Amino acid sequence: MQIIRTVAAMQAQRRGRAHTACVPTMGNLHAGHLDLVRRAHEKADAVVVTLFVNRLQFLPGEDFESYPRTFEADCAALERLGVHTLFAPAESELYPEPQTFRLVPPAPLADDLEGIFRPGFFIGVATVVSKLFNIVAPDVALFGKKDYQQLMVIREMVRQMALPIEIVAAETVRAEDGLALSSRNGYLSAAERAQAPLLRQTLATAGAAARAELRRQRPELARIEVQACQSLRDAGWVPDYVAVRKQSDLQSPSAQSDALVILGAARLGSTRLIDNLELSI
Repeated sequence: MQIIRTVAAMQAQRRGRAHTACVPTMGNLHAGHLDLVRRAHEKADAVVVTLFVNRLQFLPGEDFESYPRTFEADCAALERLGVHTLFAPAESELYPEPQTFRLVPPAPLADDLEGIFRPGFFIGVATVVSKLFNIVAPDVALFGKKDYQQLMVIREMVRQMALPIEIVAAETVRAEDGLALSSRNGYLSAAERAQAPLLRQTLATAGAAARAELRRQRPELARIEVQACQSLRDAGWVPDYVAVRKQSDLQSPSAQSDALVILGAARLGSTRLIDNLELSI
């Protein structure tokens, strides 16, 4: 595996390269990331993984400095999977000067849900992903569905900016007890880890209620969302939201035929967890 540290070297390496898939990451790789890499091998002749902890998407007081960095272990895992190139620039390389040009996603998509509780987060995501795409120039890029709203933002960015990149979404990889894998799961205490699957269970219960409610003449999904948040509070969590939305654009559903997703975010102790479930009506 070739480890590339500079933008110039990455741009030189891409010239004349075969059909390429890119897997953008912030490192601290887990089985969900590695599943994306395996899928990337199925999509292209060459696989480039990017590893960069992006300061722009962290809010003041969030865990940028303490975010787990496990470079050597990450490299070993990627080499075992036959990754061709790891692009791992330093912050001073990717942002040699203040990044005053930033990509602002449309408010209806990015300023709701996560955008309410992490304002500016998707500006940071869109800016760094756009920059990485410009440097790596992949034919296809892979993202997990766990970060559902992020996936939607990136898809819309690629569509509106006419980038010649296919965005592939992979199903969320979960632990045996149903917890969605995340680099931040390592922040959980043993007791919190045992309770963490409750978020998915709550979304599943609310999703079943939403499916039943949508068969009514005038469905009241807000009541189901409120009840789901209350059930989390009763268990000692601090929920940010539980929301039933359309899969197509994350807006509130307007018809029984809409394909839906239920999304949730909540704090368990000091750790913020997110998850979602797509609903079949």
